[in-house]
Amino acid sequence: MKHLISSVILLLLTVFISYAEDRPNIVVIMSDDMGYSDLGCFGGEIRTPNLDKLAAGGLRYTNFYSENMCWVSRASLLTGCYHRTSLYNGGLHPRCVTLPEALRSNGYSTLMSGKWHLAGKSGQKPIYPNDRGFDSFYGILGGAASFFAPHSLSRNKVNVEEEYSAKDYYFTRAMSREAVKHIDSADSGKPLFLYLTYTAAHWPLHAPEADIAKYKGRYSMGWDKLREQRLARMKKLGVVPKDIPMSPRHPIVPAWDDEGHKAWQERRMEVYAAQVTIMDEGIGQVMDALKRTDRFKNTLIFFTIDNGGCHVEYGKDRKGSYLPEKTRDGRPMKPGNIPDLMPGPEVTYQSYGHGWANASNTPYRFFKQYDHEGGIHTPMIAHWPDGIDTRGAIVKSLSHLIDLMPTILDVSGTKLAKESGGGQRIELDGLSLTPTFSGDKQRGHESLFFNHAKGQAIRHGKWKLVRVKQGKKKLWELYDIQSDPNEMNNLATQNPAKTRELTLRWESWEKKLLAKAR
Repeated sequence: MKHLISSVILLLLTVFISYAEDRPNIVVIMSDDMGYSDLGCFGGEIRTPNLDKLAAGGLRYTNFYSENMCWVSRASLLTGCYHRTSLYNGGLHPRCVTLPEALRSNGYSTLMSGKWHLAGKSGQKPIYPNDRGFDSFYGILGGAASFFAPHSLSRNKVNVEEEYSAKDYYFTRAMSREAVKHIDSADSGKPLFLYLTYTAAHWPLHAPEADIAKYKGRYSMGWDKLREQRLARMKKLGVVPKDIPMSPRHPIVPAWDDEGHKAWQERRMEVYAAQVTIMDEGIGQVMDALKRTDRFKNTLIFFTIDNGGCHVEYGKDRKGSYLPEKTRDGRPMKPGNIPDLMPGPEVTYQSYGHGWANASNTPYRFFKQYDHEGGIHTPMIAHWPDGIDTRGAIVKSLSHLIDLMPTILDVSGTKLAKESGGGQRIELDGLSLTPTFSGDKQRGHESLFFNHAKGQAIRHGKWKLVRVKQGKKKLWELYDIQSDPNEMNNLATQNPAKTRELTLRWESWEKKLLAKAR
């Protein structure tokens, strides 16, 4: 009898171990405030060799969308649902099951390193990643921070700001190190989920001088020539249509020949590029850790960006908890986009502004905060040696951040609980992308909807209805996004019937969204 019981236990353990090994590890990497054309594999000149390797061995999604700002994109990614701006600003709806909650219930280790930005409303008790399904967390609670002295730096629920007192501390490198530690120390008998959310390349423009020096002189041609060079590479790579034109330079941006502070402007882009390359180096270290622990082949890696390049000009008088009063060695900070002060060192706090954001978003118009293509059309990479057959391919099906959670649940065999937050779970809005892994046609979205910050929009078939919220003036613009991807030819007056149809679709979605969230 004892022998029989032992045999049954051994069989069950064997089945469990086999099941654990079959389930893929999951790594989701998100960058912050970068444009569609910044990565090397999407046409940029910034050095991103590790991301380029992932793209070459996986898939590039060229019709992929984020939300137009940081926290709403993170909410969409982690819940598979459209954000609920009006009712739960700054956090996750309690009746949405989060991805780490779901995966942890299926035996996964759930690990996070980086930017959370879902702590809830200001003035209330903060919600930590550990409160929404993560076993371990290292990073910041807010949306921005000094790269040398990040505000609210935490390990799990403990403030560890003393750690950045080290002279060589740099947040991007620290979060990469922590991600590697997560992988190295994870239970080898369980699959892991790692959520790695960099603050690069969000302002402030901070990077070690040695890293900035590697880009010295690289941007002396200016933003006009840079846009031309990027678009040519993008067409060659196939990440944009071969006949797509360049959108006009943004009206607020002067021609490079007329720019009066060229040396300062070049330096801004040099620091930005250095921030991105340092992030890419960290991604390489994560890939090495997965290989060292024999996990890499059965790891599904996603990389994407939370929104388009950010045009915001950082003012001298702008305040916030993310802005330290002094440097770590006691010097008063010198914040603001000051043309005679070169960005990069800890004492500065600057952004790269309209001109370079316009180049980052090549060939599209507008920026972060807007729902025109420059604000929400973002690159996405998927890599999984054991699970993706069509390596190096480009996927053109319409997709969105809300699709990542359904995809991960699909490949991991994870079922969602029926209830969450004391009530019935809010249903997912996303669709699984798994058909694209084998080259099959993806059942894409009939429509995608957007409503946050300065933008509102709907994508429906070849059409896009979009408007900018500026005071009381809110006029819908209609574009044939298939023939006019740069949104240059507004057809709203010419085609009032289609404008009305899509307006009603958007309004109906908004009502249903709010009703579900109550």
